[in-house]
Amino acid sequence: MSAADLAAVVVSVVCLAVVVVLVVAVQAIVRTLRELRLTVDQLRASTLPLVGDLHSTVLRAENELERVDEVISRAERISATADVASRLAYRAVAPPVIRTLSAVAGAGRATRVLIRPRRAVVATRSRRS
Repeated sequence: MSAADLAAVVVSVVCLAVVVVLVVAVQAIVRTLRELRLTVDQLRASTLPLVGDLHSTVLRAENELERVDEVISRAERISATADVASRLAYRAVAPPVIRTLSAVAGAGRATRVLIRPRRAVVATRSRRS
């Protein structure tokens, strides 16, 4: 056997060893990828229903927020309407009430003025008698 034959045998053995190592590495990678695929499938199976539930929850929350926004808008409109109505009622009722009260107060004063002299006259007549 010559040196070239020996070199060819050594190179062949080294190449065979490299191929065996690569085959073992590829098998390990394939095994890891299978486990990864199983894990991803399990994760997908458990998360897809959760995502669906989350989506429906978000839709319900959005609907509730729209309802709350409507209620707030209505409350603001009612408040504005009540404010305007109270101002109009004040403007409509206040002047006649003030006039009535002032007329009653004036009539009371007039009555007091008219009654006092009579009492004074009656009191002076009783003193004279």
